[in-house]
Amino acid sequence: MKKDIHLSDLISDSSMVDDYDPNAMSVEKAKAWIANFLNPIDQKETIHIKDALNRIVAEPIIATMNVPNHDNSAMDGYAINIDLLNDHGPFKLKVTGKLFAGNVLDGNIEGAVRIMTGAIIPSGLNAVIPQEHVELYEGVITFKTKPLTNQNIRRTGEDIKRGQTVFQNGRFLEPCDLGLLASLGIDSIKVYRKIKVAFFSTGDEIISLGKSLLPGQVYDSNRYSLIGLLKRLDVDMLDFGVIPDDKKAIEETLLKASNIADIVVTTGGVSVGEADFMKDILKKIGEILFWKISMKPGKPLAYGKIGQCHYFGLPGNPVSTMVTFYQFVREAILSLSGQTPIPKIPLIKAKLLGPIKKIPGRTEFQRGVFEQDDQGTFKVNPLKDQGSGILRSMSEANCFILLHEDLAHLEKDMWVDIQLFDSLF
Repeated sequence: MKKDIHLSDLISDSSMVDDYDPNAMSVEKAKAWIANFLNPIDQKETIHIKDALNRIVAEPIIATMNVPNHDNSAMDGYAINIDLLNDHGPFKLKVTGKLFAGNVLDGNIEGAVRIMTGAIIPSGLNAVIPQEHVELYEGVITFKTKPLTNQNIRRTGEDIKRGQTVFQNGRFLEPCDLGLLASLGIDSIKVYRKIKVAFFSTGDEIISLGKSLLPGQVYDSNRYSLIGLLKRLDVDMLDFGVIPDDKKAIEETLLKASNIADIVVTTGGVSVGEADFMKDILKKIGEILFWKISMKPGKPLAYGKIGQCHYFGLPGNPVSTMVTFYQFVREAILSLSGQTPIPKIPLIKAKLLGPIKKIPGRTEFQRGVFEQDDQGTFKVNPLKDQGSGILRSMSEANCFILLHEDLAHLEKDMWVDIQLFDSLF
């Protein structure tokens, strides 16, 4: 685990100073700088596996038994000893017993045993013939092909062997993993505690739901977008509501939130307006790494620390809030949670269905609609309305068109990188 690190430690390193510009940070450089501060949490808790979906394994899980724990039949059929058969068929064997899953058949077995899927293979038998491959008449089966040794038999430990490391630290638990744990008889495991994320909106013009709008006011959509995003990441949420443009109130809320959360996320108040206090407050009560990113939308993005708490000041425009969350906050949450490796957002190549205007020198995340044609070609149609205040565009789109900073205007049928919304979690 990395030691605690401070901004002053980084920029005092002569090898990094030339790369540091808090007023013009590229997307990739900003992500790399943030990564220096992200120490995974080490607090653990023990939970039942029924509650373990989407949690992160905190201690290696070692198998204490074989799965399966006995040789068993892979299908309904007839268990036989192929060593008693001649080299050429057809073959005839008398059925001398019947065996269901969960039962045992002891003693010397002569002939064939009717066996069901999952039943223990009796001693001395070494193959199972599927029931559809035999003819049964008056208690005798006839079949033409001699099976191979162990055919249609699940061997002891072929799924998991005793002593095998099933999951390492940092494993993100999927639905299939819960069944795998249960197959080993494991009912509880140690996981890292959930990341605590506090969040609030800032601005005198922002009004909570349930209140009547006055001229110049808007409802607080950003907080609800954040609630949806954070629920998808399965964190503990601490909602501090809406804080007006009051420097003292914002400072007090930041201090209170940072004392109980791992990450504080705010929306609004990080640009250059007279009422945008966040930069000054961060310098007073913590440290700030950067406050502008060479990207669109989302240029006024701040990152810093208040004590041990990480701070992300997201822009107030609704689309900018979501873009910067996806590109920066998501990865920070995953890193702090102890998950390894951190899943990168996959990029897919798609052909443009329309032209795009772009200024080189910044990274852009335009909203688009992705589809796959009958020939299997991936295509993407950029939405007409790309304004950072048009939240509707996020609902209409299903992907970001990622336009790297060196790109300029793009014509129809050119290839671009896209990030599918479904792959962002």
